Amino acid sequence: MSGLLYLILPALGGYTVTSLYLLKNPHILHKKKRAAFHCRHISHRGGCGERIESTMEAFTHAVEQGTGMLELDCHLTHDGHVVVSHDENLLRQTGHDVTISSLSLQDLPLYKERLEVTFYAGRYSSGADRKFTLLEDLFRKFPEMPVNIEIKENNDLLIEKVSDLVRRFGREDITVWATVNSSIMRKCRRMNSSMPYSFSMSRGVLLLLLFYSGLLPFVPLGESFLQFYLPRIINRTFIPEKRILRKRPLIFLLEKLTMRKSLFKHLAARGIQVHLFVCNEDQDIEAAFGVGATGVMSDYPTLLSNYLCSHRSQD
Repeated sequence: MSGLLYLILPALGGYTVTSLYLLKNPHILHKKKRAAFHCRHISHRGGCGERIESTMEAFTHAVEQGTGMLELDCHLTHDGHVVVSHDENLLRQTGHDVTISSLSLQDLPLYKERLEVTFYAGRYSSGADRKFTLLEDLFRKFPEMPVNIEIKENNDLLIEKVSDLVRRFGREDITVWATVNSSIMRKCRRMNSSMPYSFSMSRGVLLLLLFYSGLLPFVPLGESFLQFYLPRIINRTFIPEKRILRKRPLIFLLEKLTMRKSLFKHLAARGIQVHLFVCNEDQDIEAAFGVGATGVMSDYPTLLSNYLCSHRSQD
């Protein structure tokens, strides 16, 4: 038994040292990804804290405030139009218990006059524009603005139409596939493999397992973006529907496991951008950048712009 330990311990020690060295120097094994853009300022749902979410007014306002990327979700109407909307069922957004897929474009109701900000409980946004936005209209108005598109539905036609629009407007290098569902991401990748893409939930869990096992420096990664909650906002400005996420010990553990500066530095060194969301207060923006985020997603584009401006000398 002691003889076996003499073999195992040096091997384990050598593996650990090598893993830690490559974690800090990933260029030895991996060529750094060359993205068409890098963004520190991302507007969640177009900046839904300052204007009604996902409206053209919200997107326009965010761009005027200097955002580097627009984040949004898409769904398909009954007559085949790709509409920008977070929810498929419109009860929360409009007060009408109907789905986008059951309605023609012309029959979509207006947004509510005041809409609660999901990631800032008790805060509301309003605006003059209450109409749903077509994805093609957004592409047409902001042809050079990077856009992060989350696909929530396992809908082949939706994925195909989004991909076709991206190709038609020649913006494959500045439009990102995003979804928490791995099977949906595989479909997105098959439909358009030229677009950069983010980690799905299961791939994110695998990323953590690789990190803690020491295997991460040895494994190639196809993703270009890691997008994840800043855990400290949960239960404070964001009250999740799932009761399990309301338990403080769980959130504490989640923060300790995921907010690892060495992990984020390793990813950034490999050209993988790390976006933390949804940061709606200066203290949260500071915490996100402090732990190594390369970009922050906020409902308040003006707040984020002011923060970045006031902290420019520290970058």
